Amino acid sequence: MSEAERPSAEKIHSVSEITQLVKDRLKEFSRIWVAGEISGWKVYPSGHAYFKLKDASAQMSAVMFASACARCKQLSRMKDGAKIEAIVRLDVYAPRGECQLVVLAARIAGEGELMARFLELKEKLQAEGLFDRPKKRIPFLPHRVGIVTSPAGAVIHDMGKTMFRRFPNVEITLFPVKVQGEGAAAEIAAALQWMDARGFDVVIVGRGGGSIEDLWAFNEEIVVRAVAAMETPVISAVGHQTDYTLCDFAADVRAGTPSIAAEIAVPVKDELVGKIASLRERLAQAPLRAAERDAQKVDHLAQRLATALQGAAQRAETRLARLDARLRPAVDACIARAERHLAATAGKLPLLDPYNPLKRGYTLTLDANGNTVRAAGDVKTGDVLTTRTADGAFASVVR
Repeated sequence: MSEAERPSAEKIHSVSEITQLVKDRLKEFSRIWVAGEISGWKVYPSGHAYFKLKDASAQMSAVMFASACARCKQLSRMKDGAKIEAIVRLDVYAPRGECQLVVLAARIAGEGELMARFLELKEKLQAEGLFDRPKKRIPFLPHRVGIVTSPAGAVIHDMGKTMFRRFPNVEITLFPVKVQGEGAAAEIAAALQWMDARGFDVVIVGRGGGSIEDLWAFNEEIVVRAVAAMETPVISAVGHQTDYTLCDFAADVRAGTPSIAAEIAVPVKDELVGKIASLRERLAQAPLRAAERDAQKVDHLAQRLATALQGAAQRAETRLARLDARLRPAVDACIARAERHLAATAGKLPLLDPYNPLKRGYTLTLDANGNTVRAAGDVKTGDVLTTRTADGAFASVVR
């Protein structure tokens, strides 16, 4: 079309303007729900994810920016073939002039309803106190371990390999069940009841990872109540670390994975053998070490006793020296007083000598019995008397 043929009354728009007009028209689709299947999912170093969202008849380009990816709890499950429900806004990617879906939030399709059922049943059972019962302890060294899981797949292989590697003597019994789909919950509950009646030391119930639909059998009320009613300790090993089921809350122990459940169930035999050997050696050495410790204690006590006795002896010597210094003057004074008293007493002795008056001419008359005659009435005629003088004695007869 030449310049002369261009209509003068019509505005000529640029491609950018047309793109902007489309973007403006799409603002009314700023927050709508859309369901579809992921195709060509790819996350770039920037953190943005690009993919196609399709159904049986059509497909559209989609982008999930890094901020939305960071908020998406199920990002690890976003992959080709996954069916999702997403909140999107319609936009036009100007460089290509393509209409695309900007995903604001996404979830795996159908999980909203299942999650509601999950929370409703959890609240109901929690109100009954089903999850608050005392937890049973896992035996330290179980002899018989029961496993309720599918006989196919890697789960039973991994658990068996782990337990036999850790403790080859353990007896493992598998009760094969369906772990998903119709009838799985009833099979699992029946298997648990059978195990509980057979005297197992511990029972592991579980399966590998999967979507919430895949794990749903372990959220069924019949299974949760069967786990809670078990007299045998139960380890729940359903899915991966991030997967939680109601079975986990009812069990005595929750394991992040089936392999971890196997590690919880049985100890490592080699480690136990090593500990026993170490304890045996310590036990054998115990008397000797006890004797050595006792000998050291005796030496320390003897040293302390010797020090104490030496100190006591030094203190006693010091006190004895002080007492001796005080005692000697006291003894000397006492002796001096005794000597003075003895001298005074000795001076009085001559005065008490009954024969001393005889020296002055007096005599002493004694009767036949040696008694002193003090008066004339003390004798009678015929008595023999002895008269003592200063230089001798003579006898006389009373007439």
